[in-house]
Amino acid sequence: MLLGIDGSGKTTTAAALAAAERSEGRRALLLRNRSGRRWLIRAGQRIGRELPVKWADRTETVVRTCNVLVAHVRAARTDGLAIMDRHLACQLVLRQVRGRPPGRILPWLSERLLRRALVVVLDVPAETAHARITARGEDDESLDFLRATRSAYLQFASTRGWTVVDASGSTPAVLDRIRQGAISGRP
Repeated sequence: MLLGIDGSGKTTTAAALAAAERSEGRRALLLRNRSGRRWLIRAGQRIGRELPVKWADRTETVVRTCNVLVAHVRAARTDGLAIMDRHLACQLVLRQVRGRPPGRILPWLSERLLRRALVVVLDVPAETAHARITARGEDDESLDFLRATRSAYLQFASTRGWTVVDASGSTPAVLDRIRQGAISGRP
């Protein structure tokens, strides 16, 4: 499970990890658990209105939960490594940053689904993430939002025993850090 702020390299790292596993003759399934947030933002821009936070959260939660549940079914059917790019914890982080309550079902379901997973939080400074986001030109996040989400991910990792990996630098270096963290159980 790869988590982290926008621009931390989750999607790039997940694809590289799957490719590395396959090149070594092992099976790997890459599963992306999107929330539809980028689509919601673009739709709001087209109509000149921003969806209220409450409704954006509800829509994103439903989309992400459906994607995560389907991904878990697919992962259970594979006999190789299942790599998930994002999870329900991402929605919990967004809720915390937006000042929304976590609810009861989402935290419960997230905990149950992550119980036996190796969860890796890819960590980069907010400034690094912002530069990456700006370079790809697909979306825009403020530094304040990135700082707040980074803080929330690190807090979640600390309280849940997740592995935090420095995601600065090249993708091969990040993959090495993930593998070392997975072996040792720490960053």
